[in-house]
Amino acid sequence: MKFVIASDLHGAAPAVRKLVERIEAESPDHVLLLGDLLYHGPRNDLPEGYAPKEVLAMLNAMASRIIAVRGNCDAEVDQMVLDFPCMADCAQVFADGHLLHLTHGHLPGNNPDNAPTLPAGSALLTGHTHVKRLEEVNGILFVNPGSTSIPKDGSASYAVFEDEMFTLKTMEGETLKEGSWGQQ
Repeated sequence: MKFVIASDLHGAAPAVRKLVERIEAESPDHVLLLGDLLYHGPRNDLPEGYAPKEVLAMLNAMASRIIAVRGNCDAEVDQMVLDFPCMADCAQVFADGHLLHLTHGHLPGNNPDNAPTLPAGSALLTGHTHVKRLEEVNGILFVNPGSTSIPKDGSASYAVFEDEMFTLKTMEGETLKEGSWGQQ
């Protein structure tokens, strides 16, 4: 099973166009979106190319491949225009023998500082901070793909999960970091 994982798109059409290019190049089974899809939020400046209507059209074109969770900037009106469910606070996917717990990371009990109880060999996938992370803590992988549009660590990014391995990548597809359970 192969996933492209992205978060914090914030309605930035140029960033989502790059993400769509990467999705086409990576050819995943599913795309996991970890929230903050259309709106930039009151704490962020407008991202370059802010055009939520363009972004929703690009996302809707691949709706059947998307598994998404709600971010702190997502609202019920977003669900009215998106053709895939996006209002769940969390979702779980089983792949390659591992539980992947998807959440945006802004809610208590569902973030790296206050993680849900997960079995060893699971992964907690979050966004929210706009900072990339790939780290194992007590048998759980903490994975944050960073942000495609408003990175707060210097570079826009996404992640890939394939063959039990997570890879953090630039929006050009260059590998930044790889890791799996017991391989940090």
